[in-house]
Amino acid sequence: QECLNRQQALSVVRQMQKLLVAQETAHLQGTRGLRHQLSILQSHLQRPAKRNEVCPQLAVPLNGRMLGRSLRVGHEVHFVCDTGFRLVGSETRTCRHNRTWSGTQPFCRSIDDCSSNPCANSGTCVDGNQSYTCLCPPGWSGSSCQSPIYSCSNTSFSRQPRCAEGRSGSRRCSCDTGFQLQPGGVCQDIDECQLYQSSPQTQICLHDCLNLPGSYRCLCPPGYLLHADRNACEDVNECTGKQHNCSQGDLCINTFGGHRCVRPKCPLPRHNTSYVKTSAFQCERNPCPMDSRACHLAANSISFHYLPLQANRTVPRVLFKMSTTRFVGDSLRFAITGGRGQGLFAVRRSDRQTGELLLTSPVAGPATLEVELEMSEFSHKVLLGKHIFKVTAFVSPYVF
Repeated sequence: QECLNRQQALSVVRQMQKLLVAQETAHLQGTRGLRHQLSILQSHLQRPAKRNEVCPQLAVPLNGRMLGRSLRVGHEVHFVCDTGFRLVGSETRTCRHNRTWSGTQPFCRSIDDCSSNPCANSGTCVDGNQSYTCLCPPGWSGSSCQSPIYSCSNTSFSRQPRCAEGRSGSRRCSCDTGFQLQPGGVCQDIDECQLYQSSPQTQICLHDCLNLPGSYRCLCPPGYLLHADRNACEDVNECTGKQHNCSQGDLCINTFGGHRCVRPKCPLPRHNTSYVKTSAFQCERNPCPMDSRACHLAANSISFHYLPLQANRTVPRVLFKMSTTRFVGDSLRFAITGGRGQGLFAVRRSDRQTGELLLTSPVAGPATLEVELEMSEFSHKVLLGKHIFKVTAFVSPYVF
């Protein structure tokens, strides 16, 4: 009587089948959900990392300060000038969602603008509240007396307008592009140079501007060519174009607006110490006599480095890096040991094996700066060797 009959056993089997089907369905759903979660995780991991929502670092104006340090989107920075200077440009700049700054880069202009002698061709500078004014001598015009005035007999700077009769008997006159109608009924040339060149916000030429009938032309100083955009100036590399005047044996160094001819030389033999030139810019010390302390204390190598530099660059600015590829000691020391213009430079360590030369003050060109750097390697405070870097910077007269 305890055994199940055939009908009861069949019912139990069917219940067990239903239970297994339910368990199998739950298992498949769990596996499917897990697979979906893994797919989402994989897509997140494969997605490119989102860039930091910050704007580029802004330059602090010379003779001024920047208030505010956050470079994140939506944040503002403010600029103020030191006493005796006034701000030209945007006082406040905001980091926009496209990671660019609103406004224009400001600079601090001396309240006495005439102190920089801005008027060319013997013009007289008159200082005003907002800016200076140049009183130009006969034959010159423009904001800085930079543009020659053509003779009044040259009719290319004025012409007759094009006129048409209207239906109501009215007469309509118009001028060509670059000219404007004067009360006397003559189309007079618009001096674009005088209108736009005097302000940094509207400046149409990077260097100088020449007014032409109905138009203008941008001019560049010697050593530069006018860029394809017709307003910027780009440096001419005289060294690659063989436009230099360097004699045989000299090395041509291209600078902004020109070039220099150099001939690096190794030191003359002294105190059992002599050097041999291993490349155009490198001298290596010859083996020392065993008993010569002076030779062992001398530099193992001397290298020469030439840097072209634009005038009035923002500071601090890294100009040069020095390092060693084979570091066997336990410490390196970097120092400035000589040269002209030492007060304009500083050295700092960037990592265990690298030091940096920094320009710490803006330099007005033209100028030639020289600085001698020393990198010494020690092991338990015992000198293992040292290397000399002779760095020469050629500063251009121009900021471009």
